[in-house]
Amino acid sequence: MDEIERIGKLLEIEKGLFAEGYSRIAGIDEAGRGPLAGPVIAAACILPREFELPGLNDSKKLSEKKRRNLAEEIKKQAVAFALGSATSGEIDLLNILRATKLAMIRALENLKMNPDYVIIDGRDMLNMDTAQKAIIGGDGLSASIAAASILAKVTRDELMDEMHQIYPEYHFDQHKGYGTKLHMEVINRFGPCPIHRQSFSPIKEMIAGTQYKLG
Repeated sequence: MDEIERIGKLLEIEKGLFAEGYSRIAGIDEAGRGPLAGPVIAAACILPREFELPGLNDSKKLSEKKRRNLAEEIKKQAVAFALGSATSGEIDLLNILRATKLAMIRALENLKMNPDYVIIDGRDMLNMDTAQKAIIGGDGLSASIAAASILAKVTRDELMDEMHQIYPEYHFDQHKGYGTKLHMEVINRFGPCPIHRQSFSPIKEMIAGTQYKLG
């Protein structure tokens, strides 16, 4: 399958919804459900009927440089896009699933226009009146969701780079808050910082007095 055919296939879901009479189809995805620190970021993206962006793909399959370049092009071509977030404190209060849904709702509310259909990456629907569909693996099946996944990932990575400037000893610019060996080592050395998710192991264990040890 060449690139034109692949992008065409990514637009099949949107084309089907356009054919049903929907005109403002928002794809939505998140970045940051798994890390031990930082917020979860969601993006909502409405693409035009005629859309072509070679290289568009699930953000996890792209290099950092490619994601950043695609994000700029998505912003230029999108009919509308917006971001929403839930803080580490909200994640601790609500749990990660509910906080992720909150970030998604916030992204949709931040759009400059109301979508008439929402397609969501994953298996969970949102508590809203707008017509919607959850698609497992949607970031590899829908152009709108793929675009949202890139915007969310690039935004969150940039935010974690900013967190590195505030908490340089944790090296957030390198691991973005995920539980890498380096991250575990600095948590063991310095303890958690204000943006760590206190409800996540091993942060929860450390706060309770049981320090996490590698190996």
